[in-house]
Amino acid sequence: MNNIIKKIRHTIIPAVYLILERDNKILMIRRFNTGHEDGKYSLVAGHVDAGETFIQTMVREAAEEAGIQIAPVDLYVVHVLHRLSPVDAEERVDTFFKARAWVGEPKNVEPNKCDDMTWIDYDALPKNTVPWVRFVLEKIKSGIFYSEFGW
Repeated sequence: MNNIIKKIRHTIIPAVYLILERDNKILMIRRFNTGHEDGKYSLVAGHVDAGETFIQTMVREAAEEAGIQIAPVDLYVVHVLHRLSPVDAEERVDTFFKARAWVGEPKNVEPNKCDDMTWIDYDALPKNTVPWVRFVLEKIKSGIFYSEFGW
């Protein structure tokens, strides 16, 4: 091979998270029966499927998990997290969106994956919040757009 070593690019797993705000509260879900961070509070979220944009994923996940419709123009990025997962040592890029508006009242549409969905005071997150979600919410409150976690 003429002493040329071909570099293989690594794969980064992309995911999206939704921040819905109402009266200084954010919508949080408690993970259940997923095999990952069960019993901890997080946000409506999901992995980006092949051929899907981040915004398309966020619109889909909002409908699948919370039963709400969000127009793509009502979503905007508030934070990007480059994360090393402590579970599988895989790199992830998590994009956090806020919604300016949505249609419908959020409800738990996936009770087999979530056993609680509630509005929680932004300044009083539960002790059992997923660590990187807590980390990012604090960064957002401080006006920080990008951070790294788990390295």
